[in-house]
Amino acid sequence: MKELLRRYLHERVELGESDIVLDDLTREEAVRLARQLASRTEQSVNRSSPIRSGRSQDRRARVVEDAARPTPGTERLTMQVVEATISVEEVARLAGEGEETEILALPDLQTLRAVAERCTRCPLHEARTNVVFGEGDPGARVVCVGEAPGAMEDETGRPFVGRAGQLMDRLLAAVGFPRSSVYICNVLKSRPPNNRDPLPDEVAACSPYLVRQLELIDPVVVVAFGAFAARTLLGRKDSLGRMRNQVHAFRGRPVVVTYHPAALLRNPGWTRPTWEDLQRVRRIVDGLEPVSVKAEERSAEPSDATASPGDDTPELEVQGGLFG
Repeated sequence: MKELLRRYLHERVELGESDIVLDDLTREEAVRLARQLASRTEQSVNRSSPIRSGRSQDRRARVVEDAARPTPGTERLTMQVVEATISVEEVARLAGEGEETEILALPDLQTLRAVAERCTRCPLHEARTNVVFGEGDPGARVVCVGEAPGAMEDETGRPFVGRAGQLMDRLLAAVGFPRSSVYICNVLKSRPPNNRDPLPDEVAACSPYLVRQLELIDPVVVVAFGAFAARTLLGRKDSLGRMRNQVHAFRGRPVVVTYHPAALLRNPGWTRPTWEDLQRVRRIVDGLEPVSVKAEERSAEPSDATASPGDDTPELEVQGGLFG
């Protein structure tokens, strides 16, 4: 369904329409409309391909899907066309051959998503169904980072939508963070085969997208769900247990490490510690647990350092994770 809508809207843009909004449609209505209009567009394009080809050279627009989570029973799908900040040709070039520095310089989340959705920087693009870029409030105070998409995420193009994601939603809501108020993403944007651990080259290829997401959103605090996300962000090899119960930092932003919700499904006894970690996130956001960043970076070796006696402001343990 998503591909049908994307194809139709993209074709309408190339034919010269600047604004197309499908709003307040049920999923079934959107699917039916997409099939009808995609068929008409294909027939129209076949009759006028020279015109379409000429106009597509300078057309600066792309399709963005509103990833707001649908309410069960009343699912809605909103699609809209927005003006992009770079050309379609430049998006394609960056997705295949873009330098790390170029991706880190992209001006907004819409453009970053456009490049990520076409990315071929690692072999994972060959087998994926959808890029799972991330979703949520672009001005969120909390960004939740997981490891990589699973099967359901790959199918839907949305992060944390299975049983583990539903559990995460409940835990976040319990401390006053409904899903719509946070931003959720993964280290990898494409699913590894059979849910295996991401490879170093895959992490290196995908890291610029995550780094730029965090820069553009500029959250108050980052939550690393699971050991892999924590190790990637912080550049550490410690166990998750050693990384919990302290506040770390990634590029000057507080990072709280906790269990991945999938682990809680296997080990329900870890649910309360996770809730306690999220309570710490709540306190940081509310300014009830102030933190400060040390001027000098520490190495990525494990550290048992704690705040000085009598100092109520814990110092962030700064690590050299993604890109140092």
